[in-house]
Amino acid sequence: MLERLFLRLQKNIDSVLMVFISSALVVGLFTLYSASGRNIILVLNQLFYIGLGFILLWVTAKIHPKYFQKLALPIYIVGLLLLFGVMFFGQSSHGAKRWLNLGLFKMQPSEIMRIAVPIAMAWYLSKRENKRHAIDYVIASLFFILPVILIINQPDLGTGLLIAASGFYILFLAGLNWKFIVGGGIGLFSLAPFIWTHLHDYQKNRVLILLDPSQDPLGSGYHTIQSSIAMGSGGLIGKGWLNGTQGQLDFLPERTTDFIFAVFSEEFGLLGNLLLLGLYGLIIGRSLMIASQAKNTFTRLLAANIGLTFFTYIFINIAMVSGIMPVVGVPLPLISFGGTSMTIILISFGILMSVHSHKELVGSS
Repeated sequence: MLERLFLRLQKNIDSVLMVFISSALVVGLFTLYSASGRNIILVLNQLFYIGLGFILLWVTAKIHPKYFQKLALPIYIVGLLLLFGVMFFGQSSHGAKRWLNLGLFKMQPSEIMRIAVPIAMAWYLSKRENKRHAIDYVIASLFFILPVILIINQPDLGTGLLIAASGFYILFLAGLNWKFIVGGGIGLFSLAPFIWTHLHDYQKNRVLILLDPSQDPLGSGYHTIQSSIAMGSGGLIGKGWLNGTQGQLDFLPERTTDFIFAVFSEEFGLLGNLLLLGLYGLIIGRSLMIASQAKNTFTRLLAANIGLTFFTYIFINIAMVSGIMPVVGVPLPLISFGGTSMTIILISFGILMSVHSHKELVGSS
């Protein structure tokens, strides 16, 4: 009877991907315990969010992809309305207006758009599969341009970048011509002065500090300098778990969230970093393998986007911590502390497993 229950629970769950994800989560819990100064309460909170995320992953994996297709536009519209709600009724914290207070709980609508945008774009472009013209790519681009503008205006540059990357991946995977990609890149570059004038002062400062953190070593450059010290001091094999000086002595800011990779690097060194990156590579590889086996345009676009967006999370966070990108507030997936980001990532993997377990043809309508 227990075996039958186990098989029922395991149905629709990709065991290979689940092993890789669970391994990364275990690494994350050990790193979080060290980064938090052995704060077991914080670790238990993370465990709660992981448990919630696994439940949502399991439920999502059971849902047939055709329902994601049918709900794509309604979910997107609701998410967009919530973003407008943040603009007019949102709560401010630390100089940013990103949350809506719904009474029983607060929510961050920009996190919903991480899922809603690629689903809506995949839905639209799959509908136009046999009669796709340049105007269709323009219309599809609006699906991510509008929310990105609203999110950056909150301001939340990190989430805005992730959603913009996610939207670009959908366009690229749908066959956008290289001429348009290159032309769009040149156009974006030409808009750099205009974009610069509309950045907040702290965002401009982050870009300038990236070029020379020593300009403000105790202010804007502090994060970059301390993370560089932590990563460099780890050497080849690291100082050992719970033995990192930058993290344990509270020199490293945001060490349980955005800069947790610096804590990991200091304690486990270059070899630990390579092992973690290898584990991430297995997750991304498995995701793209599932995408390659998808049976229609909608599921193929959606699955590949999940794998590539997960890669973008990793790239931006590590580049930020390493000092080769400005600090934009992107957590390290499956490792950093954070309830909303953890559950959204696990729901995304649930969608991926749904695509894998429902391989029969799904209509484009």
